[in-house]
Amino acid sequence: MTGNISRPRSLKSLSSDLSLSVLGKQVNVPKTKKAFCKGCKKHMTMKVTQYKTGKASLFAQGKRRYDRKQSGYGGQTKPVFHKKAKTTKKIVLRMQCTDCKQTCMKPIKRCKHFEIGGDLKKK
Repeated sequence: MTGNISRPRSLKSLSSDLSLSVLGKQVNVPKTKKAFCKGCKKHMTMKVTQYKTGKASLFAQGKRRYDRKQSGYGGQTKPVFHKKAKTTKKIVLRMQCTDCKQTCMKPIKRCKHFEIGGDLKKK
């Protein structure tokens, strides 16, 4: 058996090809989506929005402790983080049932460009 046997490509080359194809695309999610609702116990249409972090409370225990320590003379008291490694954040979709208003969060993969309800590309 000395025929033309194609060697499998290495994992490294496959992963680099995959990342290149994914990087160029913009993630586009529809405004409504059918998904399982825990409240209704069946698949329902959900309204999709992007999750955003809420405003930090000034009266949380950690913030009060930090402000107390920072007050007065003496400069910065806690270490400031500088070793940032990631360039993107994971996108979290907040899905709300149109019937019972129950919400659930669904994280999707990392991406640089994200859009909800953008116009679809025509082939």
